Amino acid sequence: MAPPTPVALDTDVTWIHGAPSPRRRHDPPIQVHHLAPGTVLIRQSKDLTYEAPFILLLLGERRALLLDTGAVEGAALRQTVDRLVADHLAAQTRPDAHTPPDAYDHDAYELVVAHTHGHGDHVAGDAAFADRPRTTVVGHDVASVCAFFGITEWPTEVATLDLGGRPLEVFGIPGHHAASIAVLDPTTGLLHTGDTVYPGRIYVQDSDALLDSLDRLVTFAAERTVTHVLGCHVEMTRRPGRDYPLGSRYQPDEPSPFMTAAQLRSARDAFRTVAHRPGIHRFDDVVFCVGEGPRVLVPLQLRALVEQVRWRLGLLRRRPAP
Repeated sequence: MAPPTPVALDTDVTWIHGAPSPRRRHDPPIQVHHLAPGTVLIRQSKDLTYEAPFILLLLGERRALLLDTGAVEGAALRQTVDRLVADHLAAQTRPDAHTPPDAYDHDAYELVVAHTHGHGDHVAGDAAFADRPRTTVVGHDVASVCAFFGITEWPTEVATLDLGGRPLEVFGIPGHHAASIAVLDPTTGLLHTGDTVYPGRIYVQDSDALLDSLDRLVTFAAERTVTHVLGCHVEMTRRPGRDYPLGSRYQPDEPSPFMTAAQLRSARDAFRTVAHRPGIHRFDDVVFCVGEGPRVLVPLQLRALVEQVRWRLGLLRRRPAP
């Protein structure tokens, strides 16, 4: 039997992307966009944090999965998630004969807070969820990730997390971070890769591990129906091979955060050519930053310093591309 056709995602949205000077800030702290029923993408504002991470919320019949808690303290995110969960439960129709009696029950509905990986700009809001009823906050080391998802063969085993009528597939993709995971939502065809593949700078902690992870991601996507590849940031401009400087607080020429399986494959192929060459390597859709030595840090920091000086002096002006 052929797999069901994924639900279409509404990706036609203009994301908050910062302001040209501190005196002209206007973005809300959080932007919420419903990609599809039960599929919500949240972005934290560049007015709060230059990282401006994307946070994904997937809602099923029995539980919801929140992937990451962002780069700042999580009180506003907690309020937003609580509202989205309540709205989801309120919007459901009366259960039919095939629906468990406690489906969509406010008192039984669970929230899982997991992480694409453990870097600070993805876990900073965890504390806000620590005392939330019926909530599990998953640790962000390999042992904790494996224990929660039931993975015995890290990173190759593909585990299943069922949200209730919505099974997700989860597996390890180390290379950027030792405990990085990928999550596929077959309901929508959305493959979340965290900071492993996205339109921006991919910082490589372990080249061999990332090569293996990218190979497995490409194979995995080829064997399933993947409609969109999503990461946690946007750092590229619409000009091929051109990224915004590290620390940018204004990105008016961003591309979409959504990539294709073909772009995933192209990123894998590109990384094969530079995996063991420390430095900054630019390609049309991504920039690989291999290693943590001066070949990476000095150019990034010098360019960032110039950007920060211009930002603090309020000298940035709107323009179509940097």
